[in-house]
Amino acid sequence: MIARSWTLLAALALGACTTVATTPSANPPALVPGMVSAADPRAAEAGAEILRQGGSATDAALATLLALNVVEPQSSGIGGGGFLVHSDAGGAVDTFDGREEAPMAATPTWFYADGKPLPIEQAIPGGRSVGVPGNVRMMALAHARHGKLPWKALFGPAIRLAGEGYILSPRGRRMLAGDAETGALTAEGRAIYYLPDGSPKPVGTRITNPAFARFLTQLSEQGPDSFYVGPNAQAIAAAVAGAPRNAAPMTVGDIAAYDAKQRAPVCGTYRSYRICGMGPPSSGATTVFAILKQLERFDLKALGKDNPASWHLFIESMRLAYADRARYLGDADFVRVPVAGLTDAQYLGQRSALISADATMASVSAGTPAGAPQLASAAEQAEHGTSHFVAADAAGNVASLTSTIESSYGSGLMVNGYYLNNELTDFNIVPDKDGAPTANRVEAGKRPRSSMSPTIVFAPDGKVRLAIGAAGGSTIIAQVAKAIVGVIDWNLPAQDAIALPLVYAPGGTTVYIERGNALDAITPGLRALGHSDIQVGDLYLKANALEWKNGHWVGAADPRSEGAAVQQ
Repeated sequence: MIARSWTLLAALALGACTTVATTPSANPPALVPGMVSAADPRAAEAGAEILRQGGSATDAALATLLALNVVEPQSSGIGGGGFLVHSDAGGAVDTFDGREEAPMAATPTWFYADGKPLPIEQAIPGGRSVGVPGNVRMMALAHARHGKLPWKALFGPAIRLAGEGYILSPRGRRMLAGDAETGALTAEGRAIYYLPDGSPKPVGTRITNPAFARFLTQLSEQGPDSFYVGPNAQAIAAAVAGAPRNAAPMTVGDIAAYDAKQRAPVCGTYRSYRICGMGPPSSGATTVFAILKQLERFDLKALGKDNPASWHLFIESMRLAYADRARYLGDADFVRVPVAGLTDAQYLGQRSALISADATMASVSAGTPAGAPQLASAAEQAEHGTSHFVAADAAGNVASLTSTIESSYGSGLMVNGYYLNNELTDFNIVPDKDGAPTANRVEAGKRPRSSMSPTIVFAPDGKVRLAIGAAGGSTIIAQVAKAIVGVIDWNLPAQDAIALPLVYAPGGTTVYIERGNALDAITPGLRALGHSDIQVGDLYLKANALEWKNGHWVGAADPRSEGAAVQQ
């Protein structure tokens, strides 16, 4: 769940091109072995197994998602949603939106009780926070466009992991212990992961989930519609309506009506690299790109990664980008999101001009990009239940996919062996500010704003250079931008760029610095530049990437996690 007060504060801060025009040069040559990077080695192996069977990058990514649902149940899975960014061997980019939706009964005051907004801790557990899951429909849409193997083949590794079991790791047990309020909310969850006295099962326990194995088998045989109609849909609606906490109306009609969507990618150029990501309802692509583009006029390479000046500039650019995000980003099917204006080079140049190399901005506010509607700014809540993974196949196709159930173990509700998300708490609980609506207010059928930032970076020659994403609420954007700077400006391997400590500044004057790392030495320098409100603590960080280097794929996984990369 949201665990500790400092981390909660750190996460509170939680397009340009309509078609991608990458240089039409060939991607990595055929027959180079593919690779998968994921937050758990067993899930990465599941994706690599699919590649060995002749599957595409998309097939491998979808199999990885299913396997993560088993071995990382607190973070990802078919009870939630996700975004997939895909590049084919010729450099064309597709993006797929499987973000969850609010039920038709939802209203702007969905999270109010007795006329007052619920505290986030009270809003998360139970039924009211559950959105209609989108991952299975997204899987089907992406598979229809880019899959090679039959739908059923993608489920084999996850079915084995659920039925035969996997060994509970130290990290897995820590998550069960730290988030027991949601993980053990239902009898089904308690039976799988907890002992009769309520404590998590010990490290080394073989965890089996036969109900999930049976359901995955059914889903593999009957197809994606069987998730959205029939017994599973009825079970979801009943779990939400009959939740032990925050019971709420969700109908089988809400579930049956859900559709994943293919969206226009958001792309722009940083230095001579093309950066492509997911558009609204993701705030990832626009905000990552703004951070980078606003830094373009500064010589970060010359300053270097150990210089307080580099991190000062990163902080200032982040503050400006997050301010725009808080004002303008939401579900573009419900609000006018000025994507083109937010990613316009001239506009971002004007924003960049606000940044001084030797002083801190006293305050920041949203700018006025072209096409900007009249909306109020608002921050969002924390989430710790996300996972990113990347797959590349031998033909040069790349799939960068971020999947989430929001907080750890989502809503705590379980159906057929999987946890349901608490994604609706990604909406602004308070819908209006200063008499104006916020872009991310709750509305029926709407998708909440997300920080998920699956990203593909193309080198100047048009080839994929890097595919990356992260977990960790609104720190995701900062993690991805930081790693891209590390690779492009500081010439670091992706592994080292991911491992760089994080500075996080979500719009205000407070700067959060990850505890216990090389940034400790530069904190005095940041204070000298005017950053007086520096909070040092633990951040929930977890990134994964693949990079194309010296003629082959190289995997990168966050050393803060149990992540791994596995070759085909």
